[in-house]
Amino acid sequence: MSIIEKAVERLDQLKKAGVDVPAVSAPPTAEQPAVQPASVAQAPVAAVPVAAAPVAKAAPVSRPADDASQSKRVNIDLTRLEMQGFVTPNNSRSIISEEFRVIKRPILKNIDGGVAGKHANLIMVTSSVPGEGKSFSSINLAISMAMELDHTVLLVDADVSRPSVLNHLGLPPAPGLMDVLLNPGQDLGEVLLRTNIDKLTLLPAGVPHQRATEFLASDAMVGLLDQIATRYHDRIVIFDSPPLLATTEARVLATHMGQVVMVVEAARTTHAMVKQALATIEACPIRLMLLNKLRDAGAGAYGYYTPYGYGNAPAR
Repeated sequence: MSIIEKAVERLDQLKKAGVDVPAVSAPPTAEQPAVQPASVAQAPVAAVPVAAAPVAKAAPVSRPADDASQSKRVNIDLTRLEMQGFVTPNNSRSIISEEFRVIKRPILKNIDGGVAGKHANLIMVTSSVPGEGKSFSSINLAISMAMELDHTVLLVDADVSRPSVLNHLGLPPAPGLMDVLLNPGQDLGEVLLRTNIDKLTLLPAGVPHQRATEFLASDAMVGLLDQIATRYHDRIVIFDSPPLLATTEARVLATHMGQVVMVVEAARTTHAMVKQALATIEACPIRLMLLNKLRDAGAGAYGYYTPYGYGNAPAR
């Protein structure tokens, strides 16, 4: 007798004895699962406070002053520039190029050696009076330095009353330095002009303002100079400033400079004018002189020292 038959017989015996036996369901078939899945009610899980790992705040992105995403691109006519007697990458062996190679060398040495202090890379080019060739010298110095392998150059037209850098370069007027000082919310990168001369960027003077001296002496200008000077370690900033004896803007600007190059016109600027101009910038640690417009200077016209610093005589 099988086990099932014995179980059925036993149940019958129990029923005859008066025992209440529950009905037994039929054994599961292959098509019917032995256990039906039941919906399970999940017990509520208590929320346990977990200390979140500290998330480092993203540092503010410092946008480079000549960020390509903001700065406007301009093209300088290099052929026109060369015909006007300026240094150009197209003719790196011209006389004017060689002259400014000699002029820039001690300036670069002061920067690399750190002898000019915190802002050694801030260089102001000025003169005693108008017409001595400071803008011509500023542009040539900037282009010559931009041709160096290890430096980038920002040329700032800081002569806000009589700006001339863009005009010399054949470019139209554009917003610049004064616009940033007048509108603190304006990003510097928006007014910079990237040029087709590799590693040379321009900052125009911008809109003229009757209180330019006060703005150049303001905390906003100090902050802007710090930003410009420290944004890139390899940047050289050249300021074409007003003449020292004509306005007070250059004297204010000189207090923030690491080096000042004073252009002196040969056979015109007197010793008294030079001494008076130098006396206004005594706070600047390095003061150099560039002798300009020297006629009939001969083959050795450049590369000599004056009593106040380095001299040169580009025929302009």
